Amino acid sequence: MIPPDPPDAPDNDPHFEPERIARELDWNLLRTFVVLADSRSVTEAAQRLRLKQPSVSAALRRLEERLGRKLVDRSPGHFALTDAGRLLYREAVEINGSVLRLSTLVRELTDEVQGHVKICAASHVVCPLLDQALAEFHRAHPRASLSIEVHSSADAIAEVMAKRSSFAVCLVRDHNPRLEYRRLYREFFGLFCGPAHPLFGRDDLSLADLAGHASVSFETDRLQDVLRPVTLMRAQAELGQRITGISSHLEEVRRMIIAGLGIGPLPVHVAARDVRDGLLWQLPPYSDLPAIDVHVVWNSRAVKNRAEDLLLRGILDAIEATPMEARTYR
Repeated sequence: MIPPDPPDAPDNDPHFEPERIARELDWNLLRTFVVLADSRSVTEAAQRLRLKQPSVSAALRRLEERLGRKLVDRSPGHFALTDAGRLLYREAVEINGSVLRLSTLVRELTDEVQGHVKICAASHVVCPLLDQALAEFHRAHPRASLSIEVHSSADAIAEVMAKRSSFAVCLVRDHNPRLEYRRLYREFFGLFCGPAHPLFGRDDLSLADLAGHASVSFETDRLQDVLRPVTLMRAQAELGQRITGISSHLEEVRRMIIAGLGIGPLPVHVAARDVRDGLLWQLPPYSDLPAIDVHVVWNSRAVKNRAEDLLLRGILDAIEATPMEARTYR
């Protein structure tokens, strides 16, 4: 049986003064709430936390009583955060990320830089400037370690926002005022087909020849998303309305194009080697291609270890010292 919801606290109730809440709030309740908010039910949250369902329900109840606000709307078949719950989740994710980093930061207090850097990157980021920065960092700090996780750009930014990633290298749709952004490089997208496609190898094509052909593309290839210029290019080519293959990873879009599922967009400088090897063929348009910017994104509110700080600073310094033209891959 679901217990009744706690009444919202009156604004002048001293029991809910901010200083009292900060002093008495159990951080474990916040961690439990973050997992609960990321789940679809109390049962799922309990499984992820390896706790009994009544324990999770009791933790939610204590947190709601402490804050004086209902955080979750629950009824049979319904589970959703309230406005207060969404606000708390946004803050609690950052707090939880900071707490998780404390032990790592203390453990790395040595004279030699030996911390760990976690980068979340969009798939197949091809940027010599970034590669050079990584090489110089490793030569200067060989005891430091690095991990690169491939995510969709939206998920990469979410990891940075939650302080679970040192920084991200990805595409950006909207700028979150709580994060910092620096353009790393610019790439241009073209349309390509694979060897099995009837247009492969033809150099007498016009844009009209693409009309009605099947296409493959990225999940963010939508008018309201980050690859809007690519969407417009596909519309200009009058490709078929039905997209036969879709992925958030460039490698998988490339795979589907080569396999003959349809015509698809790829960064021209990334596809250049496959074109030379006979695996891809570039199709019209050949000029005025859509430009897409790739950014470095970091959370200035996250406390960084020395390795994270040094690598990020090295990348930002390299960006500052390199003209945009040299960071534009045509």
